[in-house]
This record gives sequence, structure tokens and C-alpha cells, in this order.
Amino acid sequence: MVKGVLFNIAASITANLASPDFKKLVKFWGVKKEFKKLAKTMSALEVVIHEAEAKQAHENEVKYWVQRLEDAVYDVDNLLDEFHTEALWHRMMINMPTGKRTKEELNIEEFWNSADSGGWIPLSAPCSEWPAPPSETSGYLQVRCNGGFSQQRIAICNAVLVARIMNATLVLPELDANSFWHDNSGFHGIYDVEHFIKVLRYDVHIVESLPEFRKNGMTKKIKALQINPPRDAPVSWYTTVALEKMIQHGAIYLTPFSHHLSEEVDNPEYQRLRCRVNYHALRFKPEIMSLSQSIVDKLRTQGRFMSIHLRFEIDMLAFAGCFDIFTPAQQKILKKYQEENFEPKKLVYNDRRAIGKCPLTPEEVGLLLRAMGFDSSTRIYLAAGELFGGEKFMRPFRSLFPYVENHSSVDPFEDLAGNIRGLLGPAVDYMVCLLSDIFMPTYDGPSNFANNLLGHRLYHGFLTTLRPDRKGLAPIFIDREKGKTAGFEEAVRQVMRKANFGGPHRRISPESFYTNSWPECFCQLSPQNPADKCPVNVLEILTGDLDSSDPSKQDL
Repeated sequence: MVKGVLFNIAASITANLASPDFKKLVKFWGVKKEFKKLAKTMSALEVVIHEAEAKQAHENEVKYWVQRLEDAVYDVDNLLDEFHTEALWHRMMINMPTGKRTKEELNIEEFWNSADSGGWIPLSAPCSEWPAPPSETSGYLQVRCNGGFSQQRIAICNAVLVARIMNATLVLPELDANSFWHDNSGFHGIYDVEHFIKVLRYDVHIVESLPEFRKNGMTKKIKALQINPPRDAPVSWYTTVALEKMIQHGAIYLTPFSHHLSEEVDNPEYQRLRCRVNYHALRFKPEIMSLSQSIVDKLRTQGRFMSIHLRFEIDMLAFAGCFDIFTPAQQKILKKYQEENFEPKKLVYNDRRAIGKCPLTPEEVGLLLRAMGFDSSTRIYLAAGELFGGEKFMRPFRSLFPYVENHSSVDPFEDLAGNIRGLLGPAVDYMVCLLSDIFMPTYDGPSNFANNLLGHRLYHGFLTTLRPDRKGLAPIFIDREKGKTAGFEEAVRQVMRKANFGGPHRRISPESFYTNSWPECFCQLSPQNPADKCPVNVLEILTGDLDSSDPSKQDL
């Protein structure tokens, strides 16, 4: 049995280590010495596996020995597979064409390439000691992730980090089925649960539900104590107040759980764990990934394309208090929505507009892009729900950019068309925007969708983003409406020259960690500062674990 499973895996590992392609990756990463040592260790293990087969007759004597050997071989196989994937990705990122944009001019052709990376590549693996979670935990952590699609995604990342901080077993996060999204499919309905648990197995223990127990002949579930955590709670709140309640009751249920852990924490390993969750563990279900890729492939048949998150929807307009451009009937609808969903506040449209607090209208987005130099042949994918105000507001945009698509027009599957306000539509939009050549958010204030995408595209290889400075653009658009059109395009370009187009940049409050995880989740292969160097210690740890697991070096 051992030979039938372990020997084949070990032989496959040895063959991979000796393959020309793998040797090229090893040379690229500068870890030839470490891989040579690993190859020798694997060759020795193949011999040991043969001996293990011969000793199966004495199973009681070698059972523990064989189990450790099996664990070591499987760990090598998994880690080499991850190394191969990551190494190929990093090499691709380094070889991608990049655009070095000056502040003096806007070269449209350069925007279709990735931004200048400055030699930085994504890194979410631990860079220092990061022990596996203990078998004994402090208790169970349940959370209810409220809000929309991206708000829930951020809450999931925070939940994993809280579980790690508290040494808790995380129950698969509960996704809020609220009145706006009309979706109760839950975590299983959108994310790949098996992948999520597997990727995070060295970080936290995860179960799909609270366990049951027997009492007085009856089967019952552990009952979690419900707690409403403070907004932006510090790590110390979880290691004191929350932990005390968990130990006392065995399980706690944090609800609601959106923005209830401080984004800025001093431990860079905690921030890298957030990146590990957000950019690696949270993978959509295979059917969502397949549908998204199908849409991207169809768009690519016509060439490169830009995605725009057109946040001209009822909830954002009501939140911002931007009513005056609509008819009296439409204003009544917006005010009613505002009263039902947001805290009362006095908002004056002209004041809000003058300081850039209103979402850009579709026409303003079109005028901005044309002023930057994008022509009418530009292909655009719109990521948006139902635009408020109807076709009247889209008509000027379509006259400037006629090649406009959305997920329903590119791939009008019935399951997607019927789920525009559920989580499936935003998930597909998210992936298409992530993979587009250029991404432009029109309102990246409290818009978690745009903010999370900006961070993901940064991590995904510094992919180009166009972030309009609404405050800087507001007086230019207001002057144009008053008939002052002279110098309009140059004024727009002057504002946009000051923007960051997706390259590495220091995070300054109020910019979110989920919008910009640089520098915590990045490293350099050839840094000026040694602290920024990409670590190559995984193989040393691996070979060390193999040595400690090698039965020939231990007393049986």
C-alpha cells in the first residue's frame, strides 16, 4: 500500500526536480543549491519507501514512522506544486510590458500595458516564523458578514485574521442575505469551499458548521454567544474581551461583522494573511470562474478592452445626496430610498457637487476619457447594476463610445440574467474587471467593490487603473455646463496627470489596506533595501522538515 501511493508520488517529485523546465525556474529564482539538496533527500526517501513496504508485516512497529513519512512526502508534493505555480506567475509578471508614464504627457498606448512595477512582485507567504495552528483551539468563531459583495469579502478576510489572533476554530463565514442583494446562496453558493479550507490549512482551523454533542441522550449543537463587536476594533479587543467570552462559552457569534477589525495593524504577517485570504483563498466556484473567463475570452476576440465600474445606481446616488439632475418623480424615489436606508442628514446638491462628492455621470465619464485621448473605437465593459435614470443618461456616453458591453450582452446566460442583484452578477463583474487591460472606478469613496478591485489589480501585477480625482474635476465640469468649454480637455488632462495609474505607492489615510497592500504584500528580487528582498526560505524549512521526518535519522 505504501509503495503504491508514496513511491509513485516520490518518483514523480524526483522526476519534476530533474526536468529542464523546473531547472529553469530554479535558476531564475537563484535556489539551485537548495533544490539540489532537496533532490538528494527525495532520492534517499525513495529507498526508505521501499524499506517501508518490506516492514509492513510489522505494522504496529512502523505505523507512526510510516505516517510521518507519508505526511512529509505529501507536503513536498503540495509545496513544489505551489512553488511551480508562483514561480511561473512571478516570471510572467516581470516579463510583462510596462508603461513608464511621465507627468508631462498622457500616452494612451502606455495605459494598455501594466504600470511600472519598480521591481516589486506580490508576496503573501509568511516571511518570518509562522507556526501552524495548534490542535487545541480556544473555541469556535462564527461571524455574519453583512453588506454587499465586496464588503462581505473584506469581512471574510478579517474573520480569518481574528481566528488566527484568537487561536480559534473558524466556522465557515455566514453571508448576509439582505434586502438589496436578494441572495441567500451563502458561502457555498459563490466561493470554492474546499479550496478556501485547503489554502488556509497552515493558518487556521476551519469547519463548515458548529459541531454537535450528546447530552442526556440528545444531540445538540454548541450554542455561540452573540456579540456586536466595536467598529474598527483593535487587535487587543479580540485578545481580551472576545477571547474571554469564547473561553467562557466555547463559541462566539460576531454579528454584524463588517469593518469590525482595524485595518492598520503593526504585525506585517497579519497583513500578509489578509492578502493570502483575499487574493488566494477566496476563489469563486468553478462555474463562476468559467463564466467569467468565457466573457473575457469573447471580449478579447475583438482586442483589448477597458472595464468601468459605473456607480450611477440608486443606492450610491441616495447616499451621496445627488438629486437635482433628476426629474421630480425620480428625486422622490431617491429621497424615499435615502430615508429608508441611511441616517438623516442635510445634503445640498450644489455643495456636494462642487467638492466632488457626487458620482460621475455617464456623460462625464465619456468626456473624461475622450479628453485623455481614448477614441470611439475603445471597447468598454460596464460593471454596474441597474443604472438610475434610464437610457437618457447613457445616451451621451454611447454616442462617444458605441462599443459598450456588460455581462448580460456578452454572454446572456439565463442564470446570470436572473441574478443581477444577487451575488453572481457582482462576482462575474469582479473577475472581468480584474482581468481587463484598464479598470476605471467612477466613485471609489465608500465603494468597496472598486476599492477591493484596485487592491487586487495592484497585487495581480500593477495592472492599469484610472482613478478620476472628482474634486479636481468638479469645477471643470461645472464650468463646461455653464458654457465655458475653451481649454476643457487640457484642464482634464492636467488633473489626470497627477493620478497614480496602478503602480506601487505609499498608502496614506484614508486609503484602505484593501485598496493598497503595498508594501506589506510585496517584495523585490533585487532590492536596494535588504528588508524588501523576497525571502527564499521555504525550501530550507522544507528540507529541514524532511530531515526531521527521515526515519533513517531517528531512533525507531
